[in-house]
Amino acid sequence: MHHSLTKKGFSVNMKKQLYIFIRTYLLFVVVFIIQKPLFMWYYHGLFTDVNPADYLQVMLHGLPLDLSIAGYLSVIPALLQIVSLWLLPHFAQGARRVYFALISLVMATVFVSDMALYSYWGFRLDSTPLFYFFSSPKDALASVGIGIVIAGFAIMAVLTVLFYLLFFQCFAKEYRDMRIPLKRGRVSIVLLLVTAALFIPIRGGFSVSTMNISRAYFSEKMSLNHAAINPMFSLLESVSRESDFKNQYRFMEADKADALFQEMKDAGAADSIPQLFNQKRPNVVFIILESFMSKTMTSLKGLPDVAVNMDKFAEEGVLFTNFYANSFRTDRGLVAILSGYPAQPTTSIMKYPRKTENLPSIPRSLKANGYNLQYYYGGDANFTNMRSYLVSTGINDIVSDKDFPITERLSKWGAHDHVVFNRMIADLLKEQKEPFMKILQTSSSHEPYEVPYHKLSNPYLNSVAYADSCLGRFIAQFKQTKWWKNSVVVLVPDHARRYPDNLSDFAIERYQIPLILIGGAVKQPTKVSVYASQIDLAATLLSQLQMKHDEFAFSKNIMNPASPHFAYFTFPNMFGMVTEDNAVVFNCEGNKVVSDTGRATGKNLEKGKAFLQKLYDDLAAR
Repeated sequence: MHHSLTKKGFSVNMKKQLYIFIRTYLLFVVVFIIQKPLFMWYYHGLFTDVNPADYLQVMLHGLPLDLSIAGYLSVIPALLQIVSLWLLPHFAQGARRVYFALISLVMATVFVSDMALYSYWGFRLDSTPLFYFFSSPKDALASVGIGIVIAGFAIMAVLTVLFYLLFFQCFAKEYRDMRIPLKRGRVSIVLLLVTAALFIPIRGGFSVSTMNISRAYFSEKMSLNHAAINPMFSLLESVSRESDFKNQYRFMEADKADALFQEMKDAGAADSIPQLFNQKRPNVVFIILESFMSKTMTSLKGLPDVAVNMDKFAEEGVLFTNFYANSFRTDRGLVAILSGYPAQPTTSIMKYPRKTENLPSIPRSLKANGYNLQYYYGGDANFTNMRSYLVSTGINDIVSDKDFPITERLSKWGAHDHVVFNRMIADLLKEQKEPFMKILQTSSSHEPYEVPYHKLSNPYLNSVAYADSCLGRFIAQFKQTKWWKNSVVVLVPDHARRYPDNLSDFAIERYQIPLILIGGAVKQPTKVSVYASQIDLAATLLSQLQMKHDEFAFSKNIMNPASPHFAYFTFPNMFGMVTEDNAVVFNCEGNKVVSDTGRATGKNLEKGKAFLQKLYDDLAAR
């Protein structure tokens, strides 16, 4: 094909190619900008007190993340644009169409998933749902109704088509005009240079600091900061953090972190530690309660007529009144309870069986001292790699959904709680070799809170009341067995939840949970007001059983007056540390203190940072 080699012709071709490049990039940016007011409209209940200026601020402060992710998404179209200058223009343009179709599907999936999950989790989309979905798709979707799932997929399909039509229409003329341009070598060099320039918005400039989510934070209102975050950027950033543990949370020099962490470690054994049990080697039964919280108990200044059996047990056993969950999901809470290992704000150690294999655990310590182990759960034990973790703790006898007949698996999570309790009490009525450790994990008080029980109008509170009734019936039956007098029952939630629904995930009370010890081997009713969290169960229980607990580096004996006493919890990219005189919550994304209260404000901030830094040192080393 003959081309007129004129300067004017070269200029026209160059402008055309640059126009295509810029249009592609800006199209992505515009789509991401529009998504922000749509998010705020969908969650209008969170933005009732905002004004038009706030909408503008959200879009403005979220723009750097939009420019960055648009840069990532524009690289492949730009390279295909260069290819089309040299090799088979029709093939290259076809490849661009395929790319835009795929990226339309990805964008629609991310946008809809983010919209749907934010109401459940209170943070923008990250890699967490991918872990849940690929470990067990059935359980990952159990939290929502089938109607919502179908509607979600339908909206994804519609958005995918709309996004693709938008891209197609914007490049329709380009698809019709596929001639090789004049002086393609020079045009290619210019396109390569501008493609390389995408590094600037991707990285966020030339400063030492690279692009990160904190760029979007600008307001005291956390909802506005969340609205400004690009969910695709949030997802990609969280995936990039999945293995780079040693470089995360570098708040201070290693020596300073070591010194501060040393002050937070458990003290040595002391003669003055109160003994809670009346025997050295009682049977141990853990009941891990799904989504229970202090607000469901009147004995912990909560609501009346919800967890009535837990209130009764609080009077007859050992009640810990200032106890906290370490995180917000079961996979984090389970490891905190059984291994005394703190939950991580950017990942879950359960994702990495190679790392969980090296964790100490209460079951492993008890097994080494002659205990028989058994685990009961009505759902899929493979969900979130739970089975691999349990086996690594020494538990090989795991009763899960497949061990119940299909007629008893009527919950979206598998078998309802009363079925699982019935199975364990049936086993307890058989001859047992003592000492034994049994763990039962409930599931019915998880979303969507559909239970065979009708007492309270609020679905969550009703599901808690149901689980509590199942627990009460089980304990009544357990008390009739010959094992009760030699047993300690540990009642502890895996985590709490947001209740009421407008409670902030940065609120201290969002993480307050009960811990109760009952059983015939418990000496007497006692109330313990020491501040502690799930990770402290390991050192406390093993100390009471007169077993070593040195390998639980993050766990502290609650009953040891010489040990430091604090509660520590994390949520996606934040941490909280609570003591008797100070409660601090720090937002790591925004790099700012969210709250700092008590008579010794500021006391826990540096310690909390050091604790998190040492946790990621340990995580990287495993």
